[in-house]
Amino acid sequence: MRTYRGELGGRPWVGYALETTDDIAYAWRWLKDNQPRAMALDTETDGLHTFSGDGLRLVQFGTEDVAFVVPVERGRAFQEFAADIVRKVPELVIHNAAFDLLVLGEHLKVKVEELEGKTVDTKILAHLVDSRQDFEGGVGTSLKPLSAWYIDPAAPDTQSGLTAEFRKIGHTKATGWRHIPYENDTYAEYAALDVILTSRIRPILEAELVKHGIPERLVAYEHRLMAICARIERRGMLLDVEYTEGLVDRLQEDAERHARVAQRYGVENLNSTRQVAEALQGMGETLTETTPSGALAVGKEVLLPLADLDGKWQPMGVRKANPLADAVLRSKRAAKWRKSYAVAMLENRDAEDRVHPKTNTLGAKTGRASVSDPPLQQLPSKGWEIRRCIVADPGELYFSVDQSSVELVVLAALSGDQAMCDAVRSGRNLHDYTATLMFGKDFTEYQRGLAKIGGLGASYQGGPAALSKMTGLPEPEMRDVMRRYMRAYPTLKPWFKGLQRQALANGCEIRTPSGRRLVLDRDRLYKAVAYVCQSTARDTMGQALVDLDDKGLTPYLTSWIHDEVIGTAPESEVGEVAQEVARTVQMELYGVPISTDADVYGKSWANGYKLPPEWHVK
Repeated sequence: MRTYRGELGGRPWVGYALETTDDIAYAWRWLKDNQPRAMALDTETDGLHTFSGDGLRLVQFGTEDVAFVVPVERGRAFQEFAADIVRKVPELVIHNAAFDLLVLGEHLKVKVEELEGKTVDTKILAHLVDSRQDFEGGVGTSLKPLSAWYIDPAAPDTQSGLTAEFRKIGHTKATGWRHIPYENDTYAEYAALDVILTSRIRPILEAELVKHGIPERLVAYEHRLMAICARIERRGMLLDVEYTEGLVDRLQEDAERHARVAQRYGVENLNSTRQVAEALQGMGETLTETTPSGALAVGKEVLLPLADLDGKWQPMGVRKANPLADAVLRSKRAAKWRKSYAVAMLENRDAEDRVHPKTNTLGAKTGRASVSDPPLQQLPSKGWEIRRCIVADPGELYFSVDQSSVELVVLAALSGDQAMCDAVRSGRNLHDYTATLMFGKDFTEYQRGLAKIGGLGASYQGGPAALSKMTGLPEPEMRDVMRRYMRAYPTLKPWFKGLQRQALANGCEIRTPSGRRLVLDRDRLYKAVAYVCQSTARDTMGQALVDLDDKGLTPYLTSWIHDEVIGTAPESEVGEVAQEVARTVQMELYGVPISTDADVYGKSWANGYKLPPEWHVK
């Protein structure tokens, strides 16, 4: 048994790296003598793809002062010891628990369900204390910056130190985890340190929660949500391998075809900002946005309006589309889709051809969830090509349930605007109703679109300039839209101002209905509305997932994306299951109903996105 000693914040620690079965006996004696109620736990794996071949190498556990590193890669005795520990300890403390819980389930057969009720996730605690990253004035939620801030400024950066060790053995940050030998002292010592740091950070963060008045119910809610989404990730989604392999080639062809169009306008390198900017200017376009280095910006947010496309890649009909902007956008998107979706899903699928997207339940400062591997929440709202990769299991069909216009409903409920609340309660289409108030009962489809933009500007506090940039419409028209919107709903503006005053009086801090603490930049207090609306909308869907779990419906679900849950059910039951999910997701916020839409898609997720008949699953 190798022993490592050190000091953090003036307090000593010791770590033991087990090597033999006698060492296991020593660890058992220590546990019997000390009987810790709670122990921190961490794992070291070959990589981040839990279900597609990456193995489990180490399991480490410990208290604030003592850590044990267990080389489960060395055989059954170590595996059984580690499994016994995680099952028997009364309480586990884990940083980013969803990952480790799924790893333990996959490799040690200790299911999430066995551990979720006794797990404290320090990453969740950190997010609830302060969700800002360091560049926003916060600390962040990663273990290293938290340890440096709360425990010891000299706390070692284990990730950075190990990357240096990987280079010594001829590997990168991506490949080193698999190949670094257990005998490497830095590897074993840092594995021990991670549980020491996690164990020490827990009581500090809990004291911060009390200091800031974070409700215990919110802490419990976030832990429950984490475990639910971990179980959804474990189930995964079935991949149509043949279709996806073909899609890789088709996307490559699309990227090359649009690149050839760009070449006709003098752009040889789509990634050359200078080439794209000069070519657009040569076509008569006026570019005003700049990059931090001072160069003209030609990112997606600039090119979309030039191509007459909105943020969802739908035609806006407000100008003649610039063919170069369109070609650059479509070539880059095809290349990204090929790498980030099609190729990634093929490479990361498990032995049963399932992909397991990861849901970060606290993916944004507001608490809004994000999805990665692949990033499903970034797919366009009306695109079917990538979604067609995902198919239902034999005998099952896909269904979807989403909350209708949830962020506008949240805006109505929180602001208390009578007209908006009455429209929602009466079941009126909010965009139609708003267009009537803004332009009269004979409003056009274009004016209805402007009403939607007004709602976007109200919910996210995007001023006329921001809305103009987003939509490509003239700033004076956006100014007129927002004036009309505020006249339609007169309670909103006073509520906006009141929320900002409240934030300023409270140290640039606001609280959501759930008790979540959101800290604002003093120069951007206008974001209070966007933050509280987005965070509250997220919490309504999060609560819906908890309610679905209480009813035993989680096993049907395959993903949570913003205001929508997606799942599959046997063909004979899918309609009933979808309706029960819809009934469960429905709820009220301050007496204002959040309604739902349920759809049975078919044999593929893409069936709900105007999938052409020739691409239907046979």
